[in-house]
Parts: sequence; C-alpha cells; structure tokens
Amino acid sequence: METLLLLSKPIRFLLALLFELGVKVRNILFDYNLLPSETFNVPVIAIGNITVGGTGKTPHTEYVLKMLSQQMHVAVLSRGYKRKSKGFQLGDEHATATLLGDEPFQMFRKFPQVTVAVDANRRRGIRNLLRIHTEDPIGAIVLDDAFQHRFVKPTVNILLVDSHRLITEDALMPYGRLREPASNKKRANIVIVTKCDRSLQPIDYRLIQKKLSLFPYQTLYYTTYGYEALYPVFPQYVTIAAITPDELASKNLLIVSGIANPDFMIEFLSSHAKTLETISFLDHYAFKKKDYDTIQKAFEELNHDKYVVVTEKDAARLYSDPLLPEELKPYIYALPIAVEFINNQDQVFNHQIISYVSKN
Repeated sequence: METLLLLSKPIRFLLALLFELGVKVRNILFDYNLLPSETFNVPVIAIGNITVGGTGKTPHTEYVLKMLSQQMHVAVLSRGYKRKSKGFQLGDEHATATLLGDEPFQMFRKFPQVTVAVDANRRRGIRNLLRIHTEDPIGAIVLDDAFQHRFVKPTVNILLVDSHRLITEDALMPYGRLREPASNKKRANIVIVTKCDRSLQPIDYRLIQKKLSLFPYQTLYYTTYGYEALYPVFPQYVTIAAITPDELASKNLLIVSGIANPDFMIEFLSSHAKTLETISFLDHYAFKKKDYDTIQKAFEELNHDKYVVVTEKDAARLYSDPLLPEELKPYIYALPIAVEFINNQDQVFNHQIISYVSKN
C-alpha cells in the first residue's frame, strides 16, 4: 500500500501538469477571441470558484438572489448538476429535483419570485430566458457555478475562495483541488473568502489578503455562515412551524447529510442539541431504500423529542422522493444557511452589485 501511495504522488503530479497545459490553452483561446465569449443586453452575474468541492456557491447565490429580487425581476441559470433531464428546463409547477438538480430546485422552492432555469449551454439558456420573458423583462441573470464558463462574458465575476484552503496554497487536479491555476483569479471583479471562523482577528484577515495578492481593481470580502430556524420539509404533517436554535437544547437530533462538507452544520448543531447522531453520504447522493432503512433504524434508537435534520439541498431531493418512508416525514426538518458578511460589509457588497447591474 505504501508503495502505491509513493507511486501515485508523481503520477498525480504529471497528470496535473498535463491538466494545466490543457487549461492554459483553453484560456488563451478565449483571451485572444479564438473561442467566442458572448455578451448579452442584460446584466449577468457569474458566481463560481476555482476549487473542486464546497466553497459555498449555493448560499452566496441565494444571498444575491434574495437581495436583487427585492429590486427587480431576477433569474438564475444553473447547469443542473446530476439532473436526469437534458437541455433547457424552466422551473414550473412540474419541477422536481430530478428535472432541475438539487440546488436549482432548492432555489425554485425557496424564491418563488425568482425565475429558475437550467441548461449546460449557458448561452442557449440565457437566450431562452430572454425570449420567454418579453412581457416581464428580466433585470439581471445570475449564473451559478460559472467562473470557468467563459462562453458567456459576465457583467461581474464573483470568485469564492474557501478560507480553510486558499487557492494560492493549493495545486491543480488531480495533485490538488484546483480546476485551473490560481493566477486566473485575475478574471474576478469580486473575491469573497468564505467560511471564515468567527474567531479570526484583524491580523488574520490581513494575512489572507496578502496571500491572495489581488489586483487593485478587485474587491475583497469575507463571509461566514449563520443558521436560521429549522423548518419542516413536509409542513402538511406537522403543527410546529419552526424550531429556533435555542429550542434545540431539549432535542435529540439525527443529522443526515449528502453534501461536500457538513462540518459547519454538525459543529453548529452539536453546540445546541441535547444529543446528536450523524449519517453522512457523498455529495448529491441519491438515497436508496436501504439508506432509508438505516436512517429509520438510527432515528428509532434516539430518545423522545427527536428530529431528523437535513440541509436544504438534501431537503430538495427528499421532497419528491417516493422511497422516503411516510412515517419519517413529520420529523424531518431543514436547517437553512445564511451568509453573513464580516465587519458588516453586506451593504457595501449590495451597493457594488446593484451598481454593476444598474450601469448595464
């Protein structure tokens, strides 16, 4: 086994060099207009990352949607990762997580005032959105997970960076977790360092800023996560509309997660709940009957006053899953994430985004 590990490291390094070559060639083709980047007559906000794994794209996308939808008709376009459908799909009364994907369906349920669509071809998706909404024009389109999608030239490019794994201290796949060289952060107008610990001091933020080495035209923000009251995934089964964090002190919880990194959620709930058990699955995991059997057995072993807690992304998947046991539904609650800007920079960020949108 040790020999295999020794062999795997140089092999992964070689593959990373080949991957870097391919990425550089692709970006050069875009930089010199040999591959076209299309501009649209509607403001486009691209939100994405350079790192594989969770940097908080969905919570930050939701933050922007919530903020902008108070000002105008806004749409969000995602590729719909791991959905079962093909081509362009618009969120409507027939929408499910299977048709839209987990995150888009989550946003569709959460923001009824926002137009939600999916299409792997973002240019086609934007054209369809503009064609469909001629009577109620779209004021801005948010592209989810689109930092590498250079076929669309955004009005503003927002790059998310995990505070626990800075892109300048990482390496390209498969040696590291970068999708492209960290130097390509230059395409971003705004950089947000996410998942910051609340214990960080001013000197820590200055060190992060120094390590990232941004350009003068780039604005840097720091965010962390807050959690709101838990709400029932199946409200028709319950009488308790919400459970606040303070009310968890008497509750016995089973956390079921199928996300890239549930650590923040587990840490938060462990500091509030009476007892806590966890069952973790891979990101975007499709639950099977045997998984529900495992979940149900673990839930039955908890003491009274107990609940199953899931992420909103997992809730989107559970909502229309016919395999989910009926007897579990009254006890399943979702824990919503709220993005919080460090040093009360939310108003500055909001103003900057609205300025970008209003100028175009």
